[in-house]
Parts: sequence; C-alpha cells; structure tokens
Amino acid sequence: MGRPRSFDESAVLDISAAEFRVHGFTDTSTEQLCEATGVQRGSLYNAFTSKEELFIRALDRYAATFRERQAIVLTDADLAGVERLRAVLEAVIDEEHAAHEHGHGAGCMVVHTTMNPDLRNRDERIARILDHDLRERLSLLEGAIRAGQIDGSIPAGINPGEGALLFVTVVNGLRVMGQAGVDPATLHRVALSGIATLID
Repeated sequence: MGRPRSFDESAVLDISAAEFRVHGFTDTSTEQLCEATGVQRGSLYNAFTSKEELFIRALDRYAATFRERQAIVLTDADLAGVERLRAVLEAVIDEEHAAHEHGHGAGCMVVHTTMNPDLRNRDERIARILDHDLRERLSLLEGAIRAGQIDGSIPAGINPGEGALLFVTVVNGLRVMGQAGVDPATLHRVALSGIATLID
C-alpha cells in the first residue's frame, strides 16, 4: 500500500492556478509549481500525472471558483441589477490593486487560456471548460441585467445578451491591460467608461 499524500490536492490546485493565471501555461515551469506548492516534482506528478493534467484540473477549479463567487453577487436579490454589476467590477479591480502592489497584474487563467488557441486545441477538456464557463458567466450577467431593467437601474433598451458580452469583454480587456502594466486606478476609470451604457 502506497504512502498517503502529505498535501491537500485542492490547495495545490489553487496555488498552481495562482501561478498559471499570471504566467500562463508555457511560462509556468514545473520548478515554479514545485516551489510555490511546496511539493516535490515526483509527488506532484504522482498526483497529477503531468504539468498539462495539473493545468487542466487547476483551470476547471479556477473557473468554477470565480464563477461561483460572481454568482453570489449577480443573483443577490437584495441588490439592484446595476449594483450587482458594479460589485463584480469592483472585485476585479480590488484584485488588480492587490497584485499591483506585488509588481504585476492579477492575470486570469481563463483569459490566458482563451488567448492561446494552441493550448485550447491541445485537449478537448480545455475547450469544454472555457465554453462552459463563458456560457454560465454570460447567463449570470444577463440575469443581473434583466433584474436591473425590472428595478429601473439599467436602461430598458439594452439587449441583455449584448450587455453581458460587453461586460465580459471589458473585464477580460482589463485583465490583459493589467498584465501590460496599466495601473489599477486607470483600469478602473477605463472599465467604468466601457460599461457606462449599462451602469449610468
């Protein structure tokens, strides 16, 4: 009988995702992952088989975790629709502020992976995770926009599907520019301008 693992797999996935979201798959080395997680290479590969398998499992957990956090806000009936959108945007900006203090953008594992077609195409599970995540996030945002139209905080003339896509596009662009070194205060102003039709 093999020895029991001396590490928490969920914690390793979260720590690995924190590396992948900033550096991407290609530029995150196994050595980085071992150092960040405190797990030796042999133990890491015994648990996850390969760097690619670790990446896929970390991506799945990362996408689900962030989506669930946003779902709590976007479905909060105590908030007006526009307040739900603002709260999600502010949470993203808060992450950028925290990362900026450490000299880099917060990054996003989903955005990194979406922008790398070769990575998306190398395993059908990656495409499934990305497609499912986008569908679910758009659905949540559409629901918040419709709620805002009902409570009067979001203009009735906005198409909820297009509004949701606009919001995702602005946030994803914010992540990219954060990685490019744009300061969080500027990102905040630009993001608010980008979704002004939804929140004004």
